[in-house]
Amino acid sequence: MTTSKIIDETRSYVLITLGLTVYAIGWTAFLIPAEITGGGVSGIGALIYFATGFPVGATYLIVNAFLVLLAIRILGASFGVKTIYGIGIVSILLWVFQSVFTEPFVDDVFMSTLLGGILSGAGIGLALSNGGNSGGTDIIALIINKYREISPGRIIMYIDIVIIASSYLVLGSIEKIVYGYVSIAVFSYALDAVLEGARQSYQIMIFSDQNELIAERISKEIGRGVTSFKGYGWYTKRERDVLIVVARKFDRPKIMQVIKETDPGAFITIAKVMGVYGKGFDHLKI
Repeated sequence: MTTSKIIDETRSYVLITLGLTVYAIGWTAFLIPAEITGGGVSGIGALIYFATGFPVGATYLIVNAFLVLLAIRILGASFGVKTIYGIGIVSILLWVFQSVFTEPFVDDVFMSTLLGGILSGAGIGLALSNGGNSGGTDIIALIINKYREISPGRIIMYIDIVIIASSYLVLGSIEKIVYGYVSIAVFSYALDAVLEGARQSYQIMIFSDQNELIAERISKEIGRGVTSFKGYGWYTKRERDVLIVVARKFDRPKIMQVIKETDPGAFITIAKVMGVYGKGFDHLKI
């Protein structure tokens, strides 16, 4: 494994850990102390905790042990490794943080619902965008998303509706069910917002007298494809090559730096694109 790959993999695990930490804080600091049942395996764990006092982290670990084999089989061994890592991290963090946050972080139940949903959704989104996973219904969502163009947030929301409705059997409160549905709506929105932000792509058009050198550097140093086509400048009345590059959000600053170093006077246009499918980007699903 090359040094750059080691750095990328390390960065990935750091961001996955950060995302799952935020997710665990959302649950233990806001949802569980306020007796709000969210969705997923954490929601199942919360229900069991409210009914018996059994730690949420322990339930989370036990249930996910049965689901991880499914992830390895369908989504690949590398995904399975990060799934196991995510399950272990979340189980430990839920266990630890639950003993730390014994009282609601805020007094208002509705505010706890909103903050818990935002933090848990954003945390999972950060983990998913870096190849990680927290197990549970996230596995089911990613399996479906692999074959169908349905957002993970929406899939998880449908599954969670059933889990939250069952909280009435434990808490006996319609109000708590409503709060639970609010939390998963916020969770889904935050999750999709983070994922869409991570997948944002740009189309960059470059007009320069140093196009050949710029294209070579972008291809070799950044690893992005470059297309060159003929253009005609109406003002200059001469033909010139035009470069077009489609790149991810995190590649854009590197490309701009290459252009600036090679030709500070280059003319550049940048446009956001709704979707990019093909090698190096998303797979087209029907």
